[in-house]
Amino acid sequence: MNEFPWLKKKPLKLVRLLLSSYHYAYGEHLLGNKVIGTSNLQFGHLLFNMSNPVMAHDAKDDPCLNYVNAKALELWHRSWNEMIGMPSKLTAPKKERQKRQNDLNKVNTENPIQNYQGIRINSKGELFCISNARIWTIFNEKGHPCGQAATFTNWWSI
Repeated sequence: MNEFPWLKKKPLKLVRLLLSSYHYAYGEHLLGNKVIGTSNLQFGHLLFNMSNPVMAHDAKDDPCLNYVNAKALELWHRSWNEMIGMPSKLTAPKKERQKRQNDLNKVNTENPIQNYQGIRINSKGELFCISNARIWTIFNEKGHPCGQAATFTNWWSI
């Protein structure tokens, strides 16, 4: 059994889509210059171990998380198995969910977001603020939206 579930076939396919969609949205590579000659497995390792949180959810009506990297797991104080499949709205406190949803809807109908800021909640009930976030649509191989992803560079307890 693979002790690293983020390196299984399905998450690695999502990593590739997440990275290519980021490049399409922002015109740059999320992993910087580490993309030349990189295999899917290497991409999986690089993204999972990135210093900034990265997470993604599917395109269902009530989206569920389908990717989180190690920094996001650490920040939310959860394991991979606890976060994958969890409704993504649960990453935000109840009073912040409508604002979060409104901003996610903008990504669906307009453009990717830069400099997003919001309040989040971890598994211990602790609130923290995220800022300088980027949120973008993930497109599948046929160019159809299949979810959204986010990364951010700043966060602090509140």
